[in-house]
Amino acid sequence: MYRTTTDGAFDALVIGRGAIGATAALGLARAGLRVGLAGPAQPAARPPASPDRWDPRVFAISPASRALLERLRVWDALDAARVAPVYDMRIYPNARPGAPELHFGAYEACVDALAWIVEGDNLSGALERALSFAGVVPVDGEVEAVDASDPVEAKVSLAGGRALRAKLLVGADGARSPLRSMLGIAASERAYPQRAVVANFETGLPHRDCAWQWFGDHGILALLPLPGQRCSIVWSAPEALAEELLALDAEAFAERVGQASWNVLGGMRTITPPQAFPLRLVEVDRTIGPRAVLIGDAAHVVHPLSGQGMNLGFGDVQALIDAVGAREPFRDPGDRLLLRRYERARREAVATMRLTTDGLQRLFDDGAGLPLPGLLRPLVGARELGWRMVASSAWLRRRLIAHAAS
Repeated sequence: MYRTTTDGAFDALVIGRGAIGATAALGLARAGLRVGLAGPAQPAARPPASPDRWDPRVFAISPASRALLERLRVWDALDAARVAPVYDMRIYPNARPGAPELHFGAYEACVDALAWIVEGDNLSGALERALSFAGVVPVDGEVEAVDASDPVEAKVSLAGGRALRAKLLVGADGARSPLRSMLGIAASERAYPQRAVVANFETGLPHRDCAWQWFGDHGILALLPLPGQRCSIVWSAPEALAEELLALDAEAFAERVGQASWNVLGGMRTITPPQAFPLRLVEVDRTIGPRAVLIGDAAHVVHPLSGQGMNLGFGDVQALIDAVGAREPFRDPGDRLLLRRYERARREAVATMRLTTDGLQRLFDDGAGLPLPGLLRPLVGARELGWRMVASSAWLRRRLIAHAAS
């Protein structure tokens, strides 16, 4: 299984054992580094997947993210029978019948698929299997203190007194990242007046590998295909509506989702109870520190309306591998010049996605009370006209798809 270590010394220590942290550990290990993966002890594995159990946590994996997972030999370890491609996407600027449709198709964009929908459990299991062959050392325990003042290596203290050393620390410990605070990296956070309600359904009609999304007074509702006649929803609902949805019984909840989605998939039956998560925007002053780098939600959190949060994290991992893995032999992986290369590589992509998702959320949520940036204010009255312009331009649609796939 995992390679063990007795001296607690690593080339890279990844802090955070979620999907992004595990992928980073795997990629750095494949690049030849001695890697530890630290965090609280993992809970016992959930029962094996079955046709009757579906994880409500799903991710839309972009072509670029899939390519990374293929290179790391994770993609082929997924249960392929539980992965659904998205070949088409239909988006509407409001929930009124007859609203103009913005259609994206994989065929016209010359890509295999716009995305692939993968359950959280499926991805975690595949990463665990890949890690077992990569020599990554698991380190159970919460990080209590970090000392990055040494010019040669960083020192990490775990709960219980264990001490570790690493030339590079990789913070993948989430939106409220303790490592980020320990490094003195400032972060600003703004809560959205919405919660993400997620659930899975069986449907009366086939989805034909299509995803749908509606903007409107009800927030932002996305229907994502699952294998067979099933779908998953992510409903970014205003707080009061989220409370109302969570209070409904299974039948009433399914009926409410069907009404909001124009019954495009016919009758719906709830197969996982709804869960809700707060939504926030998180920005950091910088993504690197002495012998340390932040990735994933520790570095940025955006609104989920585009489904790109996980893909941004995978983009971080690829940039980190490119910067550190391609270094000259024996070069220090914590060299600040390498880390600055990573930071520069990610700055534009993250900023563009943050501005796009935040701007769209403000533009279409009239009741949120969040002012639009000055350049976007004139769009409020013309958003449907602009929507029709984009919908009628194959070139613009291809550009948007190319951006999402990168």
